Amino acid sequence: FTGINKIDMIGMPSELFCIKTLILLSGFLLFKSFYIVRPTGIQRVGHRIKLRTIIRKDGEDLLKRARDWMELLKQKILSEGRVIGKDILKVDSFLNHQIDVALFNEIGKEFKRRFFDKKVTKILTIEASGIAIACIAAQYFKVPVVFAKKTESRNLDQETYESEAYSFTKQKTYSIRVSKRYMDKQDHILIIDDFLANGKAAQALIDIVHQAGAALAGVGIVIEKGFQNGGEILRSQNVQVESLAIVKSLEENQILFK
Repeated sequence: FTGINKIDMIGMPSELFCIKTLILLSGFLLFKSFYIVRPTGIQRVGHRIKLRTIIRKDGEDLLKRARDWMELLKQKILSEGRVIGKDILKVDSFLNHQIDVALFNEIGKEFKRRFFDKKVTKILTIEASGIAIACIAAQYFKVPVVFAKKTESRNLDQETYESEAYSFTKQKTYSIRVSKRYMDKQDHILIIDDFLANGKAAQALIDIVHQAGAALAGVGIVIEKGFQNGGEILRSQNVQVESLAIVKSLEENQILFK
């Protein structure tokens, strides 16, 4: 296994050989699910109790780190978010105008953690706000990003998948397009976007995935407006929706989370 020191098993009793092999395999699979392999996690002594202690510590550390960063996301929403009316939340100081790159890196890791058991060959998003998040997340999935274009262009391929997406904040319906060159039935698509409100953009992207005959791995959202029905609609369709922060209410200029 890459990154793990080799263990000399020559002359070892067969029972101990089997135990060490099982520990090594189970340890590797668990490490893989947490995206790390510690060379110091498996030593020549190979005691099971010691190995499991190391695995448990690494898992707990990573989960704690993820929770800390997602708590930071909520704190940034509370401290920097601006409420307009009863249903608009502006977070352009760190999410979709000015970008907090360090936070985006942790968001990308969290999406990878939440979809670790899904096969993903491409990440799909919509221009423009979803592109930065999708690109950083794609580093951890090691896959390309495809973004649906809202504007017609002469340099866009003639053969495209097309759908319509309604923008809640802009009160406008867009035609979105993805070239057939970049998505087909061999793909497993993870959709990533910054916001989920009424779900129209996500549904339009899902429609494009279906047109391509590709498989939908799930939908990753940074901020979901839980007081609108987009998330409920998608989950009722058995879509795995992973929202990093769910806002319950914006009433009286107060941001409340679920």
